[in-house]
Parts: sequence; C-alpha cells; structure tokens
Amino acid sequence: MAIEKKDIEDVAEALGAKFEEFKAKNDQRLDAMAAEKSALVSQVDSLNAKLSELDALKSGLEAELKSAKRPGVAGGKETSEHKAAFMRFIRKGDEQGLAELQQKALSVGSDADGGYAVPEELDRTLLEIARKEVVMRQEATVISVSTADYKKLVNLGGSGSGWVGESDGRPATGTPKLAQIAPFMGEIYGNPQATQTMLDDGMFDVEAWLAAELQQEFSEKEELAFTSGDGVLKPKGFLAYASAIDADSARAFGTLQHIKSGSAAALTADSIIKLIYTLRKAYRSGAKFMMNNNTLFQVRLLKNSEGDYLWRPGLELDQPSMLAGYGIAENEVMPDIAADAKALAFGNFKRGYTIVDRFGTRVLRDPFTNKPYVGFYTTKRVGGMVTDSNAIKLMTIAA
Repeated sequence: MAIEKKDIEDVAEALGAKFEEFKAKNDQRLDAMAAEKSALVSQVDSLNAKLSELDALKSGLEAELKSAKRPGVAGGKETSEHKAAFMRFIRKGDEQGLAELQQKALSVGSDADGGYAVPEELDRTLLEIARKEVVMRQEATVISVSTADYKKLVNLGGSGSGWVGESDGRPATGTPKLAQIAPFMGEIYGNPQATQTMLDDGMFDVEAWLAAELQQEFSEKEELAFTSGDGVLKPKGFLAYASAIDADSARAFGTLQHIKSGSAAALTADSIIKLIYTLRKAYRSGAKFMMNNNTLFQVRLLKNSEGDYLWRPGLELDQPSMLAGYGIAENEVMPDIAADAKALAFGNFKRGYTIVDRFGTRVLRDPFTNKPYVGFYTTKRVGGMVTDSNAIKLMTIAA
C-alpha cells in the first residue's frame, strides 16, 4: 500500500488530539482529590502509551514514504555476475568461479576459512536495514572502510593566535595538540538456518530471507554495543566512557560531562533545561535527547515554571516530537530511571560518536553441522568510538 502525505496528516491530527486530551487528563490528575487520583493515573498512563504508539506510527509512515521515493542503485556487469554466482553458492553450495568474480567486483580475495564476501548490493542492503533498526546508526556518524587500520586525528587545541597591526611582524603560533584515536573494533556473527528444501524453491527469496535473519540477529547486539559496550572484542559505547561534573575546559579529552537530575530517583524540568545549556551553543544545532521508552513516559509529565509541558508532539510532516525544543531519539537499551543511572543523554551524536563498518560481510555455508538444516555463518567487523567528548552530555539520576 502506497503511503500518502494525507495518511501522515491524519495520524498527526490524531496525535495532536490525543495530546490535548492527555494534557487535560493529566491536569485533572494533578488537581484531583486522593479518592479520584487512582482512576486518573490509569487514564493518563493509557493516554501516555497511546501517544507513544501514534508517535512511532507517524515516524514509521514518514520513513516509509521517504524509502518509496528513494531511487535504486544499479550495478555493473561484474557486480551482477558476482551476485548471481553468490546466489548459486547460497542455494546449491556451488563455488565455481565465485572467488574470481568476487575479486573483480570487490577487489578483495576469498578466505577458505572465512567464507565469501556478500555482493556489494546485498552488503549495502544489510547496512540500510541496520540503519533503520539501530537508533545509534541513525544518530551517529557512520563510515565504511576497507581496512581494519582506521584512525582519526582530533585537535585538542593549543595553537596560538592573537592580534597584530598591518605592518607588525607575525610571531609563530603554537603547535596544535593533536591526538590519534581509533575505534574499538569487534566481529559480530550470526548463523541463520534454512532447510535445503527452502533453498531449492525458486519462489523463495533467499536474499530477502538472509537480510531479514541477519538484521534480527545483529541489530539488538549492535544497539547495546554502541550505547554501553565495554570495548572488549566489541565497540565501546558512549555510556562506557568515563564522565565527570567538570566543564569542557577542565576535563581530559575522552571524558564526558554529566550533571545530577536534581531529585532523588527522578527527573525534574529544571534539570532538563540545565542539561540543554550545559552543551555549548556550537553543538546544540542538531542536538537530540536520547532515552528509553520508560524514561520518555516520565518526561511527558514534566512542566516548566509557567505550567507548560516540556514535551510537544510533532503535528506536521517530517516534524518530530520535541522535548524543550529538541528532538528525541528513543533508544531502548538506555538505562531506566534509577539512583546513579545515566538514564538521559543530550548532544550532537553525529559529532560525538562514530560507527565504523569494515566493508565486506562474509558468509560461510555449512550444510554439515546441523543436518538437515543449512547454516550460514555470517560475520562482519564493526567498531565504535566517542570522537568528541564535548558533544554529548549525560544526566545521572540523583541517589
């Protein structure tokens, strides 16, 4: 079914109506007497859940509309031949000519122990599916590289500057302080299984099946790694980096800044505003909040000193719901609100965090280990790192 702009407008109108009803009921909840409070709390929670459903539906329809308008990518003759040979390998285990075609199409060799690299078109499909499913891939900078030895130079400051007259001499400036950082890389694997009967069926879409199975196996692990991974044989998530209360000018590079929520085991409206302005103005353009759904439920109840709700629904096409004027990225592996938990992040994640994909997902066909099923042991290398520790701020819930 084709998605029309009118469909999104209808959902946005329903979202706006539910938000007005939500505000009215929540105001009643706050003013109600103790005997009536229990029923109103139940209604508010129900409306809060409905707001989440409508908000997610609107975002999904917008993404589907954009996807329908996106043109396809055409491959050359060598790419097409490589893909056809790879599909014969997947269906029948026929490796004839695959190594040579792979080398021509991708400029990479085959590995007897590591299987074969998937065709470029399928590799890009896997990355596109991952981007849709993994919130951190949507918000962070994602790059693809062909080698494992990727490093990035960052400027820590230190180069001198000053004012001079038109005819004055120009003194030498100080040497800038540069640091070299590298992503924490790891190899992620999946092992989807199919019967040979499925693979022999000409109507069975092997490519779509493989992509869907790998997406399911990879997405949750990637989200967790990019958010809180410890960097041991996996990417290092931004929550795993050290944090301190010191301002940007006083912290060591690579240490994030956190502030306290201002209330024991809870968020406050004042702490949300403080978190925003802890981030320097240069980073606030493009900044977003990141939290899980349980935290979002609590955030929707917050009001400022004038009695206005901090959360506002997005009622126009391509306009997301906002918190204090900034977008929200809903990341389900962020911690819940609890004492000492870093339950809320705010920042420019494209400047603050980088995901590195090493080009070349590899598949090893295994028809022996789990008969009568054929396994497809699939691996890819991926890494992640904080690239600017001034670009992401954290909210630590007060104990």
